[in-house]
This record gives sequence, structure tokens and C-alpha cells, in this order.
Amino acid sequence: MAFQRTGGFDLVEALRKLNLADEETIARAVAKQQGMPYVDLAKAKIRPAIIERVPPEFATEQGLVPLMEKGGRLIVAIDDPFKRILADQLQFMIGCDVACALATPSALANALARYYGVTGEDDVAARMGAQAGDRDDAPIIRLVTNMFQQAIEVRASDIHVEPGHGRVRIRYRVDGILRDVAEHPEHLAAPLMSRLKIMAKMDIAEKRKPQDGRIGMRIKGRDIDVRASILPSNHGETMVMRLLDRSASLMSLRDLGFGPEEYEWFQRIIKRPTGVCLVTGPTGSGKTTTLYAALQELNRPDIKIITAEDPVEYHITGINQVQVNNKVGLTFARILKAMLRCAPNIILVGEIRDLETAEIAIQAALTGHLVFSTLHTNDAPSALTRLVDLGVKPFLVSAAVQAIVAQRLVRRLCPECREEYEPGEAEVRSLGLDPSVASGRSFYRARGCRVCEGNGYRGRVALYEHLEMDNTLRDMTFRGESLESIRATATSMGSLRLLIDDGARKVIEGTTTVIEVLRVTRATV
Repeated sequence: MAFQRTGGFDLVEALRKLNLADEETIARAVAKQQGMPYVDLAKAKIRPAIIERVPPEFATEQGLVPLMEKGGRLIVAIDDPFKRILADQLQFMIGCDVACALATPSALANALARYYGVTGEDDVAARMGAQAGDRDDAPIIRLVTNMFQQAIEVRASDIHVEPGHGRVRIRYRVDGILRDVAEHPEHLAAPLMSRLKIMAKMDIAEKRKPQDGRIGMRIKGRDIDVRASILPSNHGETMVMRLLDRSASLMSLRDLGFGPEEYEWFQRIIKRPTGVCLVTGPTGSGKTTTLYAALQELNRPDIKIITAEDPVEYHITGINQVQVNNKVGLTFARILKAMLRCAPNIILVGEIRDLETAEIAIQAALTGHLVFSTLHTNDAPSALTRLVDLGVKPFLVSAAVQAIVAQRLVRRLCPECREEYEPGEAEVRSLGLDPSVASGRSFYRARGCRVCEGNGYRGRVALYEHLEMDNTLRDMTFRGESLESIRATATSMGSLRLLIDDGARKVIEGTTTVIEVLRVTRATV
């Protein structure tokens, strides 16, 4: 049987449309004539590890599905014998011998939908280039590609994919604020989620349990790392993807937003030879950025620094960074124990999550190491009681902890369009300021322009609260006194500088607005 093409329309398709033979009969005959094996994709059970052997973009663009490994070869299913030329290209890409088997077009389309999220005959045709002159990506592939590109362009930190009644909503978190960017028909939810699961190396068949995964990609010359989390909901699976631009340069200590006095204070704290220095705040408040800036400041040839991180967000030359891997038992605590046998001067533990990690970190500080770590607390004094709540003995907390920094991120006013105004007395008092302090001063508010896309803000800056331990606070911690007593004493003695104080300074400087400061400090004022 001769396999012919005329004007982009093949004989097999003509026979099928004329009902002269069914797909399977035609495909089996073509396979036999071409000396190829035939595969019934509808009955094939393909392991996820096999699917992962072929880059998703290549599989969907060229219209092929990996089947199995046999005799050191990867067998892939195609629906056109002419596609056998792809075997050499794929062999070069994956470094493995490749052989082809023939499947029916409909079975291949269904397999692409199942494993790669490509749906509909028109979509598959577009991806395979079956229509004359049409080499565009399939809609789902284009949707995902455009979603990531747009998110990077608008400086989004997170992408939220949320199914709902009759729709799939896409939201970006930009400068800490969620915004709606797109809605898609409900029927795209399943293929969209399948596509993202494949990219994140998740189990595409699992829809009942939460899953985590990672995606690495390069967009416009920038290396982007994506941490993806799926949570089943009553409307289907919802996914959140945290975007990390590895191409972005790390901030220095001077760039963080410390005032002159706070900068000198932090410099002095991080240059102590021993003790625990904690940075606290909610997820996404910039804790890692602050700690990385501190490590860069301390990174010298005569200093050995080891970190335990989940994940390693940025690679710093000269620092030994270790990735947590809970699947193989490589926890923070286990890494920390191993660190102490490597004679480090400075240790960073990405987060103190449990008693074991907390106790090892404190013992390390008490045996001659400087230890940096993070906690999730609302303010700086709460870190002391949080460690005790984890089960650490109060006398160990009082002996080891040197200082605590709490932080929040606020949006930075767009310098191109910020608007000057005279604040009212109530507004000034809301920042904890005496009206006389702001007398004759102007504040600034958001306006919106083309540069900031009408938001009035562009970028973020941190507000800092810091607490330095002294003998009085150590005694109170040792005796197990209440958080309220510790906070009140620290404030009266000047050992505690509050978030609202730093916020007021940044409002007076014109860096941010009263609304932004109150948004992140109300719970801690």
C-alpha cells in the first residue's frame, strides 16, 4: 500500500472519511507495509517515568507519545510513518536509542490529551502541524506558555490557578497583592492541570491528594524556578505556583531598607561570633532575602558558611548550600547534625519547624557557632515564646538567642506619579506619631500612571522590627514570664523597635503610604 500525500491531505485520512476502512485497519495495514510494529494506545499502560523521558514541548509539538523501554531503546508511538525521522532528533535530545511504533490518529490524540493536556482534534492538529502552514502551539500549550511569560513580565511572585463554577480563574500576586488576570472556560480545567502536572513531575492520575512539584524553565533569557502545590477543592484541583527568578541579583544589606541606625545595629549583630539570630514573619515577607544579604556580608575566604535550605533559592559562591529532601530523610535536623561535623563558623537553617531542629540549632550556638534561622511569628518578642512552645527549655532560649528581626513587605510608591498631600491628625496618630512631629510635613499617596500600570505602586520594601536581648530580657525569658511582659519591658527599655516605627519613617520619607503600613502592621500594633 503506497502512503501518499497530496496538498497536505493524506490517503489514510481520505479512506477514513470515505468510510472505506476504519482507522485501526488502515493503521495496521500501513504499519505492515512500512515494516513497523502497530500499537493499540487505548490499551497501553504507560508509566509516568516513561512519559518524563521526552520533553513535553517536543512530544506535543511533534505529535508522539513515549511507550516503553525495550532492549535499551525507547519506543515512541506516532501516527504517520514519515515521522520516523523524528527518532534521530529525539535520540540526540535524550541520549538514548529510539524506535517507532504506529498508532491510529485518534488514539494518539487521546494519549496526548491524557498525558500532556492537549485536547480536541483541532488542538492536536494544530500541534502536529496537520493543517497547511499552521505550526502554532496547541491552545493549552500556548495558554501555559503565555501565562508564565506574562507573570514574569508583570513581576508576579505567584500564579494561582483556581477552578470554579463554569470557569477557571487565573490570578497573579504582584507586589504582595492578588489580582485577577484571566478567566477560561471550565472545560479547560482538566487539560490545563494535566499540562502543569506533567511540567511539575506530579502524578497526573492523582486528583484526591495534595501534591508538590517543581518546574524549571527559561523565559526571555531568565532562569525561572517554580514551586508548585496542588490542593483538591470542591470545584476540582487548585494550584499555586511560586516563581523564583534565579537570574535576579541578590540584594545587599544596604539595599534592604534599613535606616542608618538599624543598618549599624544589624551589622553589629551579624558580626558576633556566636549565638542565634532569628528573622521572623509570614511566608513571602522577605526573610530569605534578608538572611542572604547577611550571608553575603559575612562571606569571606577565612569564614566557612553552611546552609540547610528548602529549597536552595539562590546559589552564592563560596557558601556550602544543602537542599532539604524529606523523601530520603534529609531533614533540617539531620543536615544540621552533619553540619556540626564539618567545622563551620556560620550556619543557616532555612526554618525552625520542630523541637529537634530548634534544640540542635541552639546547641550549635552555645558551642561556638553563629546560627541564622527563621520562624513564623507575628512580631519579634513572639519568637522567644514560640521556641518555648516548641519544647525548648527557657534557660537555653535565654542563653542562646542574641537578636530577633521581624519584618513585613509593603508596596513602594511609584516615584513617577506619587502625589503629595497634607495628612490629617488622625492619619498621623494612626502611625503612632505625635501630630507635632508631622507638622509642616507632606505625606505621599498612590496615584497611578503608565509606568506602574495604574497601580500607584511599583516594587516592595521591607519594614523591620528588631529586638536585642539584654540581661533583663534574658532573666525574664529564663523565668518564663509572659509575652506581654517581655514586650512591654523591651519597649520601655528601648530594646525593641516596632514595625510601626519603621513604617512611619518610610511614610515620612515618601517611600510608602499610611494605608500600606497599616495593612501589614494592624495585627502587631
